Amino acid sequence: MTKETRLLTMDQFDDMIELSQFAFQYEIPAVKLAESRERFEREETDRWGIYIDGKLAAQLAILDLYTYIGDKRFAMGGIAGVSTWPEFRRQGLVAELLHHSLEKMKEKGQTLSFLHPFSIGFYRKFGWEVYTDLKTYRIDVSQLPARAPYNGTIKRVEQSYELLNPIYNAYAKQVNGALDRSVAWWNYRISSRKKGQTCVFFDSAGEAQGYVIYEVKNRELFVHELIDLTEEARRALWSFLGQHDSMIDRLEIKVATDDVLAYLLNNPRIKQEIEPYFMARIVDAEAFLKEYPFEAGNEETILLDIEDEHAAWNNGRYEVRIVADGTANVQRISGETNKESIRTGIGSLAAVLTGYKRPTELLRYGLIQGDSRQVEQLERRIPVRTTFLPDFF
Repeated sequence: MTKETRLLTMDQFDDMIELSQFAFQYEIPAVKLAESRERFEREETDRWGIYIDGKLAAQLAILDLYTYIGDKRFAMGGIAGVSTWPEFRRQGLVAELLHHSLEKMKEKGQTLSFLHPFSIGFYRKFGWEVYTDLKTYRIDVSQLPARAPYNGTIKRVEQSYELLNPIYNAYAKQVNGALDRSVAWWNYRISSRKKGQTCVFFDSAGEAQGYVIYEVKNRELFVHELIDLTEEARRALWSFLGQHDSMIDRLEIKVATDDVLAYLLNNPRIKQEIEPYFMARIVDAEAFLKEYPFEAGNEETILLDIEDEHAAWNNGRYEVRIVADGTANVQRISGETNKESIRTGIGSLAAVLTGYKRPTELLRYGLIQGDSRQVEQLERRIPVRTTFLPDFF
């Protein structure tokens, strides 16, 4: 048996598409194949596959993306399209591709990696951890927010990077884990996944302060994306959605977990569902810690003992000296020391540094160990921010 890991190029396009269609149970119409080929060549994505005896057995893609943590932009490798033919499953091929991907992402300076898991437990074994949830509202038309007058105007527009991205990006910097969307992402990902109507709210000064992308089907209104930068924009957009009451029986929207719409309703007893969504992994712990935007405060030093079974370069003890403005000086420490430290796996560290879980919470449940005083120090220096990803890949 011969086995080879390859960077997939246009020469392997047919092999790749055949496996993807089988694994994810979809079919690309013949008229769309040319478009798929063009997109394959255009996207900034590395696709890797393992060939066994000349046949593509397993594959995945690494998307070149960027995300915000504490309004700071980080290079991120988005893992997608992980698939294997059934006859090659449970032979460790995906594990090989994930290890290979970690090395390639580190080489590219992608200190973080995100993915949408088919199994959270499976990817936890390789160092990815849940970093964000989605909250879904299903609201009967009788429970929609009350319509109210507002200053400004709402205009129906074509989806436009130039108009919508400044609004989106201002919001994305307020949460952890949202993408910095490129022109191509808007033109090909958003336009294909978030179809329907696009409406923008302009305040009385003519400034765009929010937008909504939605569609109406079978008397249901699906909000694909609602972004508001001001309370005025929020009220205006929800009042606008309420104008659809004669057309619909219910509305569905996915929001960040800290959204407070239910509290603001006259009848807050709407259907709400929270479920884990995307997972994050720290690819290069030292590089990520050096760039991480810690909370400002008194200068203090925290010792981290990091364990990473699948990226050996992360293993070790790190002295993290956080100065007054929140920047960190990070050094590896070799040799034994009697100083107390925080002991953490790479997955738990991702949950903490993305802001998804607090250090004292993970200490309580034994998911990190060590000196409680150091853990409390770390807690003070991790900004409190909601994690949210209004995208899929």
